[in-house]
Amino acid sequence: MPTRPAPRPAPARTPSHAEATRQRILRAAFLEFYRNGFQGGSINDIIAAAGVTKGALFHHFSSKQALGYAVVDECIEPLVLERWLAPLDDTTDPIADLEHVFRKYVKEDIETGSWVQGCPLNNLAQEMSPLDQGFHSRIDRLYSMWRKRFGAALASGVKTGAVRKQVDPKSAAAMLVAGQMGIWGSGKSSRRKSVMVQANEALCDYLNSLKP
Repeated sequence: MPTRPAPRPAPARTPSHAEATRQRILRAAFLEFYRNGFQGGSINDIIAAAGVTKGALFHHFSSKQALGYAVVDECIEPLVLERWLAPLDDTTDPIADLEHVFRKYVKEDIETGSWVQGCPLNNLAQEMSPLDQGFHSRIDRLYSMWRKRFGAALASGVKTGAVRKQVDPKSAAAMLVAGQMGIWGSGKSSRRKSVMVQANEALCDYLNSLKP
């Protein structure tokens, strides 16, 4: 899931220069952990990609673990908000809006090639949640927020008549978030676009079954 290029550093060593350096490190770390996992990610490769020294990295982040936590908080969380939650703000038809974003990002990730890496949040959940409480608490908070926001959107849809009254918003939200993990996970594990597309179509069918 690619990110925007890092901003150009300021010419002098000012707070803005320091923040630009920190952002370059974060973005390089995000890509390194996304491609190679947290445990397999190389600090030396992050330093080279960010164009900084090891001293600069450890000035901003006390350890690789602290850098990993910052990637979750400052890189992955904004992606979750932008991709999956912001489109549901003030929605009156959550089924249509959810179907749109699922189709949009499956198509986009296939076109960019990032689909073969899976979902960065799910990757870290699988790798690090069983091993590190700091990762577990951050990742669990994001998934809880994700389910809560999906559930609230579906509950709003019940009130507007866009979702069947018999639908339990919390259960449906849990299914949808699990489905997202399955779509990207199946694409990554199979290395076949068709499997990812098939999984997405099945989830869209489920979404449509929630209509009145």
